[in-house]
Amino acid sequence: MSLKSGFVFLALALVAGSTLTSCKNTLFGSETPKSLSPTASAEATEIVPLMPSFSRRGWKTDFTKYSVPLNEISSGGPERDGIPPIDQPKLLAVADAKDWLKDNEPVISFELGGEARAYPLQILIWHEIVNDVVGGTPVLITFCPLCNTAIAFERTLGGKVYDFGTTGNLRHSDLVMWDRQTESWWQQITGEAIVGELTGSRLIFLTAAITSWKEFKTTFPQGLVLSRDTGHTRPYGINPYVGYDSVFQSPFLFRGPSDPRLPPMERVATVSIDGTDVAYPFSLLTKKTVINDRVGETPLVVFYVRGTASALDTEEIARSQDIGATGVFSPIADGRKLTFRAEEGRIIDKETGSEWSVLGRAVKGPLMGKKLEPILHGNHFWFAWAIFKPNTIVYRD
Repeated sequence: MSLKSGFVFLALALVAGSTLTSCKNTLFGSETPKSLSPTASAEATEIVPLMPSFSRRGWKTDFTKYSVPLNEISSGGPERDGIPPIDQPKLLAVADAKDWLKDNEPVISFELGGEARAYPLQILIWHEIVNDVVGGTPVLITFCPLCNTAIAFERTLGGKVYDFGTTGNLRHSDLVMWDRQTESWWQQITGEAIVGELTGSRLIFLTAAITSWKEFKTTFPQGLVLSRDTGHTRPYGINPYVGYDSVFQSPFLFRGPSDPRLPPMERVATVSIDGTDVAYPFSLLTKKTVINDRVGETPLVVFYVRGTASALDTEEIARSQDIGATGVFSPIADGRKLTFRAEEGRIIDKETGSEWSVLGRAVKGPLMGKKLEPILHGNHFWFAWAIFKPNTIVYRD
């Protein structure tokens, strides 16, 4: 069974010119959702439906409450939890992942309450949601491949813990989640309930970063990694979105206006501080690997390092192009404000000459062992960030 015909809920790059791989039917079993007719061309994504193009069948959601136009929500192909979330994540020690996780593979690096976890994108690309508890805090780890959005949240709202799944729907190509307690629908990028009883409620964002497995295990040798033992049979390590992240590609099921300042599929490091949104294009960061900046009254530094593979390039993730990783931090360490520069592939602070990692740790020099305070940031595709943050300032050198 080809992925194009039988696994469309993964929203493979269904625009002209895409080459998709095939997998055996036994990989997916009864969880394979109904197929969706592939988009014939990029132009087809410009059509705006007059009525909502999703099914309400089987939902207990209160559809009389919503904060966005319902015709902006469309089916991505699957039914509810057709892309199955991971509700009881099994974890491994760093050393136990050496046989299946390569150094350059992308992981979501997450640290909270003295615990560090790595969530490999080779797993999240097939599940998109992990309901977990880290450092005693119920957390939600999410990844939307269509927008390249890796975002972590608290799962507690008003003193109540919520569990999340995938609705099978998209809005502006972004994952629409649902909570099992009220069946409200949530926008992944904004963390906001957009349909149902909890409409208008917002989840609390937590800092997380996409980085290489090597970077994570070097920084957190005692950390834990999400196991492939998920209770589901998937070809982990294989990318079902071959070629999707090409800058010449068109976003899948995206009907919103395009912001021409950057190509739609360009990656951007993004921050929102005191009402100001800023995007740092990867095309600039690959050349200027350290940016000392200020957003409003808040000083910050953006790091970029090579060594992290794309999860959305070639069929085998470990063989994909190196798209690098970013970190955004407060430039204050040990009680002093630092100024950073790139020097022969290393990140050095001017004041002490210490060397820093993309995860904000001093790895050599007088400040070795110190760490910078992370600033919430994302590594979204430009189209996905711009549609939700239209007043974004694009950083120019």
